[in-house]
Amino acid sequence: MKSYISKVILGIFLLFTPFIFAQNLSQNQFKVKGNCDLCKERIETTAKKAGAKKASYSIDSQTLTLETEGNVSSADILKKVAEAGHDNELFKADETVYNALPACCHYERDQIVANEDHHIHSKKENEFYVKGNCESCKARIEKAAKDAGADSAEWSAEKQTVILNFNLEKTSADKILKKIAQVGHDNEKYKSSDSTYKNLPSCCLYDREIQFGEANPKVHSEESTSQDHHDHGASHTENNNEKAIEGVTVTGSKASTSLSKKEAGLIFNIDKKELLKAACCNLSESFETNATVDVSFSNAVTGTKQLKMLGLDQKYTSLTKELLPEIRGLASAYGLSFIPGRWIESIQLTKGGSTVTNGYESITGQINTELLKNSEKPETSLNLFADFNGRTEANITSVSKIDEKWSQTFLLHGNGTFGDTDMNKDGFLDRPKGTQLNAAYLLNFNDLEKSGFGSHFGINFIKDERTAGQVGFDKKIPQNQQSLYGVGIDISRFQVWNKTGYVFKGKPYQSLGWMNQYTFHQQDSFFGLRNYSGKQQTYYSNLIFESILGNTNHKYKAGVSFMYDGYDETYLAGNFKRNEIVPGAFAEYTLTGLKYTLVAGARVDFHNLAGTQFTPRLNFKYDITPQTILRLSAGRGFRTANVFAESQQYFASNRNIQILENGGNIYGLKPEIAWNYGASLQQEFKIFGRKSTVIADFFRTDFQNQVMVDLDQSPQQLTFYNLEGKSFANSFQTQWDFIPFRNFDVRLAYKYYDVQADYLSGRREVPFMAKHRGFVNVAYSTNKNNNGGFWSFDTTLNMVGKQRLPNTSTNPEQFQIPIYSNSYVVLNAQISRNFNKKIRAYLGGENLTSYYQKNAIVDVKNPFGNYFDGGMVYAPIMKANFYVGLDVTF
Repeated sequence: MKSYISKVILGIFLLFTPFIFAQNLSQNQFKVKGNCDLCKERIETTAKKAGAKKASYSIDSQTLTLETEGNVSSADILKKVAEAGHDNELFKADETVYNALPACCHYERDQIVANEDHHIHSKKENEFYVKGNCESCKARIEKAAKDAGADSAEWSAEKQTVILNFNLEKTSADKILKKIAQVGHDNEKYKSSDSTYKNLPSCCLYDREIQFGEANPKVHSEESTSQDHHDHGASHTENNNEKAIEGVTVTGSKASTSLSKKEAGLIFNIDKKELLKAACCNLSESFETNATVDVSFSNAVTGTKQLKMLGLDQKYTSLTKELLPEIRGLASAYGLSFIPGRWIESIQLTKGGSTVTNGYESITGQINTELLKNSEKPETSLNLFADFNGRTEANITSVSKIDEKWSQTFLLHGNGTFGDTDMNKDGFLDRPKGTQLNAAYLLNFNDLEKSGFGSHFGINFIKDERTAGQVGFDKKIPQNQQSLYGVGIDISRFQVWNKTGYVFKGKPYQSLGWMNQYTFHQQDSFFGLRNYSGKQQTYYSNLIFESILGNTNHKYKAGVSFMYDGYDETYLAGNFKRNEIVPGAFAEYTLTGLKYTLVAGARVDFHNLAGTQFTPRLNFKYDITPQTILRLSAGRGFRTANVFAESQQYFASNRNIQILENGGNIYGLKPEIAWNYGASLQQEFKIFGRKSTVIADFFRTDFQNQVMVDLDQSPQQLTFYNLEGKSFANSFQTQWDFIPFRNFDVRLAYKYYDVQADYLSGRREVPFMAKHRGFVNVAYSTNKNNNGGFWSFDTTLNMVGKQRLPNTSTNPEQFQIPIYSNSYVVLNAQISRNFNKKIRAYLGGENLTSYYQKNAIVDVKNPFGNYFDGGMVYAPIMKANFYVGLDVTF
């Protein structure tokens, strides 16, 4: 170890050889960790005692600027600074010295990764830190090194280092690194001038704030492919929304939930670490610790959950898996339960208009789910889960490499709900009983670095059966042969998909991608004496070409798409069949400047039933300062309403369905069309010596046409008709994320919604939408021990204001519900223990306040009567529920 340290010090000494012999002053800047003025005084004093002529420490930039002369070594100074308790880019402080510092001086150490020798990386003597992003950076850095006299130079994007071979009689590391800085690349010896850096192509604008030795988040290991292809090609967008071979290349973020400052759109990246903070049995439970998405509570009879975003129902948000259409059509009601939480690698959540390359259906935003398919080494995991009310679950996931180009993923999920849960003692199950079997296989080919090809194949099968209704109902006996009210839902679903991309040789900015998917979905169900069944077959294809205009500051995409939906539905005695055939074409242009990014796109779709539809969308980002970002967005979207599938939460009632046809070709109705406009401000600052972020956004959605779901005409009727008048949703949200002290994360949010529409009876607030919502999430974890073990604690508080409820004034008084609901608070919490890197156990509770909606079912004692209604749910229907779980990795 001592010889290794000696070699490093010798290497640094050689760097300064020309200056030593010339007896000139040498000024250097190094990354050093500190928090406060006390740290500043300690660092500067220690540096001067160690021989620095001058020492100046900046708390904001976390840098120490040194002036030395003679035989004084910067390495010796930094070693003394570490001995005083401050980690730096060469040495790490001893744990006992760090712990002995005053509390105000306890900086965040996790951002520096040191080896046993206390060095940031085990670099070779001829290896030096140089910042960059992509292949263009690599070519520029290596050329500059050779121009400065190097015999050879090899720069690694992953390591952010260059290995130099040179003759000391002809040149020096100092001269080479100085030349590299002159062409625009900061390194451990020299920093590039601001003007040179700013003149680099946009793809080469690396993050100058990242310290040397810390991973560049825009670069990934070769096993998961270089992030080069994220910025240059592989048919990816700047918004991290659409990438033609997204199944092959991956993006990631260090934080469990992050909002990149580089994205033009308001896009949140949710890592799988965030999903471990709650039970997260499926996608509907993946947003419990996220303030952007609202999750409605389960229907009292069918157990359905729905997401809401920007004050509007889930159907107006594009829900994709692997950037392919997923939860739509007949899957609308139960599709959120078809993606198990343990299968999810990451979620990208876009507020407002998303890219046109993803289709025309997005109105309020997009939620894309990426499945597990990337691992540095083979990994198999087992998850076991059970709650105290009869629900059990098991997940097996396995990711492995076949060879250097091929990898595969096996995903298996099974769950069962066996207990009769009736906490409010009304005789109805609070949630359905049943089972689900869900299996998927993913195959990935990655040869982007050599041949330029990458491909991703997936296949998925689901069998879901559930029974609900009155306690004691027997699904095996026909409903008309028993007096108890029952609900039976059987779903079979099959999917197969492929995504293939090609990156042109010598042109990393140019690529071609092609995505294809086939889906078969069948549902057979009954709600008391009412039956509903449906089949859907969908084929989707999307071809995208991406390149540049002159340079990478001007990017464009162009492509064609095709969507086929075949529906065959039966409700009561009525049969409804239709085929939707939608060829389309699109183009998108991205302009990147020094402080701004503009993404403008448009698409035209030729819908055989809805006519030709033009869909423009625009996203604009302007960096007022590096810490203050303004975003603007505007866009149009359209969709066809599936009135039966999307309204199944109201089927368990006495309501008769009435469709007031309006000359359209989908149930006699015209398509839904809406414009969405948004603005957001992102502000970063430091509080408690740590990074803090405040985001405020406002979005407005205006419907040009809408299929109204009217529950107010009569308590015995559910009416669908096209909008005549106005329908709009105003959404305001502000969110503050901060870290008051180490390992302690706080997220606070407030949301205001104003959602109104012109119904046949006049303008009303849309029901089941609270105007005011509050959100608090607090997470704390202990430091890891030598085995990688630690404790985690997570608590989420949701405050929901009053909601307008449907009009029931014509019912007998005992079967009427209030005009507005009560406000309420829901508390969820979880404690987990990682015993080591392979074993984790957790215990949690949901709705710990035990607030539940009394009389959730109208006329519960007479389910076959005129006033029975199980769809008037606005709050939890179950009291506190506890669960336990175990994760084991092999």
